[in-house]
Amino acid sequence: MGSKDPEAFQILYEQCARRVYGMVRKTLQNPDSCAEVTQEVFLMVWEQGDRYRPELGHPVSWLMTLAHRRAVDRLRMDTTRRARDEKWGRRNWDTGFDEVAETVLERENSADVQAAMSVLSPLQHQAISLAYFSHLTYNEVAEHLGIPAPTAKTRIRDGMRKLRRELETQHDKEPS
Repeated sequence: MGSKDPEAFQILYEQCARRVYGMVRKTLQNPDSCAEVTQEVFLMVWEQGDRYRPELGHPVSWLMTLAHRRAVDRLRMDTTRRARDEKWGRRNWDTGFDEVAETVLERENSADVQAAMSVLSPLQHQAISLAYFSHLTYNEVAEHLGIPAPTAKTRIRDGMRKLRRELETQHDKEPS
């Protein structure tokens, strides 16, 4: 192999390819990855055959050591890549939501709020409706109603307290 003899390589391949694949298969699960690693091992043997030292062991032992090391390297690489991809995915993936369920919950919440608003005085109802449903500021609510801003704030604050108590009461009455 050190002299890159094609016939010697063919003989080595024919005699050892199944054993190398079997060694790799013990480490890796994916047959395609096993085939790739087996090919890489034989490519290494072809390119680096001159590194083999007979005094260190049998050629097949050397070949199997190369196969095992390369399979472990691939396993580590795949594991690292998978962990990196999962980490990126968790960090960057926009988790979707069930639009139907979200719409149903919004409608239920909206119905609960509408029902709870019946406990408000007409002035509180009007101020809260302008602030939250028309998205007006305290000053805009006051201007719209022709009242001072502190009065608008008080109506909204007191009305929100009543709403909270009513919604909590409704929630407590719901069957578990």
